[in-house]
Amino acid sequence: VPKAARASTARAASDASKASDEVVMGTPTASPSAPRRFRCLYPLDAPLKDKISKICRELYLAADVEYSPAAQEQIEAYERHAVIRRYPICVAKTQYSLSTDPKKKGAPTGHTIFVREIYPKLGAGFLVVVCGDIMLIPGLPTRPGFYDVDLDADTGRVIGLF
Repeated sequence: VPKAARASTARAASDASKASDEVVMGTPTASPSAPRRFRCLYPLDAPLKDKISKICRELYLAADVEYSPAAQEQIEAYERHAVIRRYPICVAKTQYSLSTDPKKKGAPTGHTIFVREIYPKLGAGFLVVVCGDIMLIPGLPTRPGFYDVDLDADTGRVIGLF
């Protein structure tokens, strides 16, 4: 393991802009002997199931991956799309465990990851693989909510908030 050639103290809470800049600027030079080449865990042109399996087995220590019927249909549809099938994978799962079971705390091995659904983030260019019973935070709507907020001039009441 290479040792850092330079270190910075993070004082972002007390002097946010100056301290944060110092840490960010020091990061690229912290280990000059370390390789600077990023590579994915899997080839981008690999089949989607291969990409998902590689992540689940190597990062999450799973023995197997199972797919819901909906996820299976989505994979088949995305595999037919020349651009989407090359997207990298982002896994959404419980933060409490490497498995999809939040009761199995820490880093269990040999478990099965259940893929519930898969959907593309077209603007960002990746596929979100939703695993287990994780609930996702909804994204922003295409029409902002403030369009429905108004002030009733007669009563002075704000309307459209709820």
